[in-house]
Amino acid sequence: MRRRIDQAKCILALLNMPRAQRNDRTAYILLALSNLRPNAPWANADGADRWRTVDIMQWLRDHYDKDYAPNSRETLRRFSLHPMIEAGLVLYNPDDPARPVNSPDNCYQISPEALALVRQFGSKDWNAALTAFLKVQPGLAAKYGKARDLAQVPVAIPGGQLALSPGAHSELIRDIIERFAPRFVRGAILLYVGDTGDKHGYFDRDALAALGVVVDDHGKLPDVVLHDVGRNWLILAEAASSHGPVDAKRHGELARLFANSTAGLVYVSAFPSRAIMRKYLADIAWETEAWAADEPDHLTHFDGERFLGPYA
Repeated sequence: MRRRIDQAKCILALLNMPRAQRNDRTAYILLALSNLRPNAPWANADGADRWRTVDIMQWLRDHYDKDYAPNSRETLRRFSLHPMIEAGLVLYNPDDPARPVNSPDNCYQISPEALALVRQFGSKDWNAALTAFLKVQPGLAAKYGKARDLAQVPVAIPGGQLALSPGAHSELIRDIIERFAPRFVRGAILLYVGDTGDKHGYFDRDALAALGVVVDDHGKLPDVVLHDVGRNWLILAEAASSHGPVDAKRHGELARLFANSTAGLVYVSAFPSRAIMRKYLADIAWETEAWAADEPDHLTHFDGERFLGPYA
């Protein structure tokens, strides 16, 4: 078994993977995605299956007696699978590149070219196969990366464009920025955009700090933060697609997080449609706003003494 793991590490080294990925963890993943058991020849590698992270972990328990703890999933993804994807060795969601990054169905598969290569390991054709693969590897990374990029959600931000992870949540975030803001807080400055794939997709920390708000990495910011400079309001908007709106609990969390703000706070729950908004009516906190992307010109105000404004 140890010999097989060392062989996988040798392959990773010959493929010029960074030193941080020339380890047992990444070798185990290569073996799992190749569906190669300890005593089977490399020619038997089989990459037909698509694997979720939990499937990889279970396979390793079954066949290599390697038991990764449940909280190891993020480590496997970030430090082994993602670098292998960037190198063109592994495909991410090949059955549905637009699958949201937080979907439980996210899966991985060894690329056809990498599978053909590992099947040659130890054979007389290995050196020729390796040389041929290394010649096309940069193109593979670009090819498979393009498929992922096409599925991303582009959002206009100050000075350019941000590509958010695929999914309905990102599409609703784009609607908040490109459809809600021009209608109700025209000219507002974008300070923050969250992303399921990158917690801080866009973050103007200095501008937010100038308003008295300093957030560490543990602070759970809303999906979008906008500054209406003229009225000195901070718009705290949540995209209520896969999760709920600004309810009483979330209202309290945001109020504490932004307690030192020198700008007034306006809480907004954004929904893809009025139909979805209706499902959450009982949960939306008082003294907040609700907006539906399918009827972008209208805003629903929940109680309080004013329409679209902060409460001190």
